Amino acid sequence: MQQLYYGFPDDMLELLLFALKDLKSSLREQGSNLMIRFGTAESIIEGLVKEVKATNIFTEEEVEFDLWRMVEGVKETLDTISFAEGTPKLAIWNSPFYDMKSLKELPRSYDEFKRMKLPTMSPLSPQVLPKGDMSLSWGTLPTLEDLKKFMDDNAGTLGNRWASIEKDSATSELRKDQAATLSTVVQGLREEKFKGIGNSQSDSSLKKIQRKRPVKSAFVTQCGNIVGGGTSLVLNALAAYLRYLEGTSRDEWQEVHEKLRAAETREGASFGALFGSALLLGIISRRRVYYEAIEYDKERNAGIISHFGCSAKMVAAAADTVCSMEWYTLLALKSKAASLGGSSVRIWRWNGYLIHYTQSGDEGPALLLVHGFGAFWSHYRDNIHNIAEGGSRVWALTLLGFGESEKPNIVYTEVVWAKLLRDFIIEVVGEPVHLVGNSIGGYLVAIVARLWPALAKSVILLNSAGNVIPGYSGARHSDVRQTSGAAWLAARFLSLFLRLNLRKIVRSCYPIRSDRADEWLIQEMLRASYDPGVVVVLESIFSFDLSVPLNYLLQGFEKRVLVLQGMKDPISDSKSRLDMLREHCEGIIIRELDAGHCPHDEKPEEVNSIIQEWVNTLESEVLTTSSRR
Repeated sequence: MQQLYYGFPDDMLELLLFALKDLKSSLREQGSNLMIRFGTAESIIEGLVKEVKATNIFTEEEVEFDLWRMVEGVKETLDTISFAEGTPKLAIWNSPFYDMKSLKELPRSYDEFKRMKLPTMSPLSPQVLPKGDMSLSWGTLPTLEDLKKFMDDNAGTLGNRWASIEKDSATSELRKDQAATLSTVVQGLREEKFKGIGNSQSDSSLKKIQRKRPVKSAFVTQCGNIVGGGTSLVLNALAAYLRYLEGTSRDEWQEVHEKLRAAETREGASFGALFGSALLLGIISRRRVYYEAIEYDKERNAGIISHFGCSAKMVAAAADTVCSMEWYTLLALKSKAASLGGSSVRIWRWNGYLIHYTQSGDEGPALLLVHGFGAFWSHYRDNIHNIAEGGSRVWALTLLGFGESEKPNIVYTEVVWAKLLRDFIIEVVGEPVHLVGNSIGGYLVAIVARLWPALAKSVILLNSAGNVIPGYSGARHSDVRQTSGAAWLAARFLSLFLRLNLRKIVRSCYPIRSDRADEWLIQEMLRASYDPGVVVVLESIFSFDLSVPLNYLLQGFEKRVLVLQGMKDPISDSKSRLDMLREHCEGIIIRELDAGHCPHDEKPEEVNSIIQEWVNTLESEVLTTSSRR
């Protein structure tokens, strides 16, 4: 198990330091240097600008909300500076993957985007840089211990949040009144606070390939499961990856091939697992990966590029991964400027993947809204602002694999999504929330409440997925899933079927107000169905494990559970479900609604009112209890 620092595993911190060392060395070879200073971006850049009287400051275009907000803070600071040489200006730059003049050209659908056949940009050639002023204080490369100390000293509330979850997990393990602890319900969940890019391989697979590392190994961290180091090491590892089918006598290439086999949890997944961190840290660019992959493919085929795709699986895996990453980055950049009903889109990066979310409200208790399978945060289009206006702060996110959030080539499980929700509450919301979930989203919030009860103030289930099993005592459950050829084929047929029948299926879920299953909702779902990686998400349907029942997940939480059930749900027998919940989940509150599977969207006014009343009542009880102490 890796040591974690505020959500960052040790190997990511190690890779960062290796990358900085390589960058510093490269710059010094050109007579320049890399300046390293510790502090906030605003104060460090302000001091440096004043020191060298800089008039132009360049920064890469950021898509994540927190980084974008940091850049805005730097801009505001620079606006306060003026000297004879001129007023400093912040210039935003990017390195485009495609030759596209403006994001306005970006179509909504990936299918339409591919038909544009935009040329890709070649990697930048090495640049000649101006000589650095060596009289400046350039700083020294920090050690891993230096970096951890800085994070400790500046962790603030985030550090306290992680510490509280650690403490709560340990306390839960010692509870005497439960037949089974959390770790017996979902194997290994507590031990994994954060699983970074490239750490998806199973421990058993990795143990088989632990041995002395070659001299030119690109697996430079202590864990040794992801590619890193300097650019030359990563490029060498990429060459080995692309040439997997050729075989090799080179030790460092054999090592890459062994790691590749261990990381190939499903076809093509190994590239993201091994190289995702290097791409995220900028050790190698997406367009460099694409360039190397295509050049090698041409080399294999006598200079010809096939119209039917790449000729080797590993070449296809590399090219498809970076093209997918670029598409979701473009979507995120375009979405930042968009809004729906006044809700602005924000981007959060989880395990290296881009997650879309929104937030409304400035004060009051926190709520987190979680959508169902095939939906997205804006399925709560008429709930977010209305609930917030009732005196709450509301967050809604699009889960990994849905909507405009990224759809990486991984094995999706209910455990993966539960971890995402946990980390979102800790890192974005920053305090316990009232959890609201529809369909599979309801099952996920029930898992979160069971696993990390300190994060949940209450649970509100809207036609939730999940069963009720009398006498369930906590059988062992694993998040390790196997993919199969049958699931691969079935997912592709399912994708086609859903596209052809989407209107009929969605409208059947709105039996009372079919007008709410409008063209906007249908088109949003259709758009997402063409995204790269969507078929991988559909494969998860055939490996979902909902065997841990709701009555077990909600044990000890019953008096803080509200069930809102659309009684005309075409997907489940609402009456039988409620009868089982009443019998085996004593203390929960149930409200029957004249609605279908999505009562929050079919009857938003009624659902909003009930949720606001529920939250206000619970919050008042907490205040009353606190005042008596």
